[in-house]
This record gives sequence, C-alpha cells and structure tokens, in this order.
Amino acid sequence: MNCRISKSFRRNGLALALLAASALALPVGFAAPMAGIVALTQVPCQFLESENGVDHGFRSSGIADCKAINARTAADRLAKAKTLELTAGQYVFRVANRNVSYELGFWLRGDGLLNRARLPSVSGGGLLPGEVKDHAITLTPGQYVYSCPLNNTPDYLLVVR
Repeated sequence: MNCRISKSFRRNGLALALLAASALALPVGFAAPMAGIVALTQVPCQFLESENGVDHGFRSSGIADCKAINARTAADRLAKAKTLELTAGQYVFRVANRNVSYELGFWLRGDGLLNRARLPSVSGGGLLPGEVKDHAITLTPGQYVYSCPLNNTPDYLLVVR
C-alpha cells in the first residue's frame, strides 16, 4: 500500500503524533476529569451568590465607594453570607461583571497567613463591564476566602473538604 503524506500533515505531524500517543496512553473508557464550574456574579461591592442572591442595590463609581459601603455593612452581610462548600478537585471559577462600571478582578486564596502559604491561589483582573472570565484552579482541602480587591468586596468563605 502506498501512502502519501500531505505537507500539512508533515508540518503538523509532531502535534498529531503527540495527540495520538496521548490518546493511546489512556485506558479504554477513561475520560479526562471535567472541572466543576462555580459561577459568581459581581455587582457593586458584592458577589450575588455569596449573599444568597440578594442584590443590595449599592451604587459605586470606584473602589472608594465600596470601601465606605463595606465599612458600614460588611460585618452584618458576612454573618448572613453563604459559605461555599466544595470537595477537593479541579474547578473553574466563572466570574461575571454585572452592572459595575469599572474594571474588576477576582482573588481566591487561603484564609489567614498559614493557609495562604500552603493552599493554592488564583487571581486575575481585567474584568470589564458585561464580561465573564474563567479562573482555573485545583483546590485542596482547607479554608479559603475569595473577593475582588478592585470592587472591594468582603472576603467570602470557601471550605474545601
């Protein structure tokens, strides 16, 4: 049998060979683990899901507004906030900017100095109004907090078992 190899195959041959080799290395019926998706929506000075879906209707044109709002209200709101509980594994935190007129970010890290040093962390900015960004992380057991320093949200609790 005479086989001709196209130029594109020769050019992409290494990538195709690696793809084929990785597929052959997987046991029959094996599927790569799917990351869990955690959707979080930011509105001025808060994450909606973390506060049981309650939009407090805060108005903010920048970080100073949220600092003042959260200085007055964060302790009471956090006492009523939902603790996010997850099992250890791979996750994508899908963060949306809804109705915040300035750039936002996201920061997930260990709660306290010891946990911050030993637990994984993920962060990122550039979340413009109306946009959604994904932040991938493999979580290990421990206590975390997440927030947006640019929106000056409170530190919401996340427990991984």
